[in-house]
Amino acid sequence: MATIYYTATSLDGYLATTDHSLDWLFEVPGAAEAESGIGDFMAGIGALVMGSSTYDWLLEVEKPHEKPGAWQESFGERPSWVFTHRDLPAVPHADIRFTQAPVDQVHAEMTAAAGDRDIWLMGGGDLVGQFDDAGLLDRVMVSIAPVTLGAGAPLLPRDIRSDRLTLTGVSQVGQFAELSYDVKPKAAT
Repeated sequence: MATIYYTATSLDGYLATTDHSLDWLFEVPGAAEAESGIGDFMAGIGALVMGSSTYDWLLEVEKPHEKPGAWQESFGERPSWVFTHRDLPAVPHADIRFTQAPVDQVHAEMTAAAGDRDIWLMGGGDLVGQFDDAGLLDRVMVSIAPVTLGAGAPLLPRDIRSDRLTLTGVSQVGQFAELSYDVKPKAAT
């Protein structure tokens, strides 16, 4: 069981534009091919985690609250945690748990819910950084798109040095470079 940050980023390290758009990602030739591999990844996932911006984006683009069963079609019956400090609408018939608690206080509950499967940290980067701060980030898997944005939401706004990252996989899917790194916890100080 691992806690995995799996995402796509621009070549210059941004998850989204300054106005939170991901349109640039879906415009890349071969994006659908790259996304088609998500099924294999999802088979090993037991719980989902996201911040409020990621959840807002899913609501806006996927519209699961308007399409019965849309959330389950994308994510199955997996429990999902949304870290937020504001009220957000729930998706009918989806196991979504809103929390303001620190990540280390919620991680045990997520791990229990995931069983022997992994936890997917969907984003954003700062939330993932909080998992790293707590020593709970095990792996980073990133698909790098051939796009530069110049500004936006950063991939992972933390100082994580090479002594903590071990490259475990490199592949090409269409125009995307896919990298996987195991993450060692910070040394105790």
